[in-house]
Amino acid sequence: MGQFYVYILKCEKDKSFYTGYTVDLPRRIKEHNRGNGAKYTRARGPVELLYYEEYISRQEAMHREREIKKLSRCKKMQLIKNEMK
Repeated sequence: MGQFYVYILKCEKDKSFYTGYTVDLPRRIKEHNRGNGAKYTRARGPVELLYYEEYISRQEAMHREREIKKLSRCKKMQLIKNEMK
């Protein structure tokens, strides 16, 4: 059992947010910035990591990813802001 991460990125081109999950956060961010990540981020990069959470199981991480993706932009910004305090 490994470490799983749920993360929020800011796409610099249009300032939109992208939420995903991974087992290797630094590698995944590099992939997004090289254009090898998700289709969504390819045309909107480079990306910047704004927020992440850690989970023990893939199932928990995937569930949380779905929850975050359903949040409005305003709610995502609140989540990010609360983490920065």
